[in-house]
Amino acid sequence: MAYVGFVGLGVMGQPMALNLARAGTPLVVWNRTPTRCEPLYAAGAKVAGSPAEVFDRADDVVFLMLADETAMDSVLGRGTPDFAARVAGHTVVHMGTTSAEYSGSLQDDIRSAGGRYVEAPVSGSRLPAEQGQLVGMLAGDTDAVEAVRPLLAPVCQETFGCGAVPGALLMKFSVNLFLITLVTGLTEAFHFADRHGLDQNLLRNVLDAGPMASAVSRVKAPKLVSRDFAVQAAAADVLKNNQLIAEAARKAGLASPLLDICHALYDETVARGHGGEDMVAVLHALDARTEAAAPPGALTPPTEDDT
Repeated sequence: MAYVGFVGLGVMGQPMALNLARAGTPLVVWNRTPTRCEPLYAAGAKVAGSPAEVFDRADDVVFLMLADETAMDSVLGRGTPDFAARVAGHTVVHMGTTSAEYSGSLQDDIRSAGGRYVEAPVSGSRLPAEQGQLVGMLAGDTDAVEAVRPLLAPVCQETFGCGAVPGALLMKFSVNLFLITLVTGLTEAFHFADRHGLDQNLLRNVLDAGPMASAVSRVKAPKLVSRDFAVQAAAADVLKNNQLIAEAARKAGLASPLLDICHALYDETVARGHGGEDMVAVLHALDARTEAAAPPGALTPPTEDDT
């Protein structure tokens, strides 16, 4: 049996790995918090005791869905004598979000050690991950990309080739720039309506009926109406993505004014303790700015006595 490795079973990684297991992919998995492996074990996956064991048992492909560059290097043993032995003969698939520069240097190191490397970031949050409806972006050597692509069928509704590394990460940055500004604008619209005493359910219905409705607005608007901040895409992760995109923009000499104001708002959201909540928790930053700026009684909904 040819095992596929999967390391990183967080908010996104766990449902992605579960879809692979349920589709019949023989998996060997590992996660820093062992309890996250339990649903995979119940779905038939083998649970490794360490990242090294995942590489030992995987025949070729190992998916990494990890939080950051430090976690990536730790799992790979990068910078230690274990690195070359771990990655040699394997195709390492980087599905998380890191800087483009990091990805390029990692590719060089993996190639030098006798392995292959594919960037495969995905667009979508927890719900599409659970439904196997993510959108995958792939970059790397053509043979490696084509070997990985069919494995992603239970995870992604569609995959797109993005050329050489770091093309896939830069494509994801472009997509996420639109997502971040879109959701922040949607949240500000609901904040505006709320502070003018409008029926937010009515706003939701008007938006849904018009040309500006999208799959994103139809998921996020109900959360704004009910102030449901249960995580689908965490505000702290959005801030991290915002920082990476802003850094890429600065290095290329690009203006990014909308992204920059979103960066400030998500930084304030996380600083206020809402980093573990959904990205619509940026509403807290908008509320705080309004309370700080508005004079007493300004823009408060009318009462019965006022009518």
